[in-house]
Amino acid sequence: MAFIGATSFDMGSADGADDERPVHRVELSAFEIGICQVTNAEWLQFAQSWSMEPGFSDPQQPVVGVSWFDAVSYCEWLSATSGRAFRLPSEAEWECAARGGIAGRTYPWGDERPADEGRWLGGPERVGRGTPNGFGLHDVCTNVHEWCSDWYSASYYPSSPAREPRGPERGTRRVSRGGSWRHHVKVTRCAARSSIDPSFRYNDYGFRVACGD
Repeated sequence: MAFIGATSFDMGSADGADDERPVHRVELSAFEIGICQVTNAEWLQFAQSWSMEPGFSDPQQPVVGVSWFDAVSYCEWLSATSGRAFRLPSEAEWECAARGGIAGRTYPWGDERPADEGRWLGGPERVGRGTPNGFGLHDVCTNVHEWCSDWYSASYYPSSPAREPRGPERGTRRVSRGGSWRHHVKVTRCAARSSIDPSFRYNDYGFRVACGD
């Protein structure tokens, strides 16, 4: 887990999609977030009979094909077994962590999009292979989409509270963040938002855990 102290940052992008506007200042309390996406090895400690497809079963690949409800159940199990309060990160926490303490940059490492030729051809890579960002996180904005705790609303940002935003009270889709091995554009910007039905399971959807009030 990477510790991120109480901080504030500019969330969103003036140059991105409509649902990334307006750019707004967000204040967050200290929290911890997984350095890597939850792996198959970690997941199988929770769901020992989980079936994995060939090409997606390496112990150090991120677990995929998990719904939002599955990810929440894992966090509840991990909390019970560890004695700590694990959960999914909020959308604001995820973006803050993805930025790695670099203000105003497009990607965790800066503004240049990396070359991805030859990578992610048939599935996600093992976690932790690339260079970490400024907070020590690996694979952020790449590899697999990551579930966040919030309900999604395209019009949430104009009314988002300045402190500890947690998304709208209700909705039909949950927020996801980060890039996907399966898509033509495999690396996303820090501010890019996505969402799907929380019951869906896709082989490019995984998650990382968070901890904190």
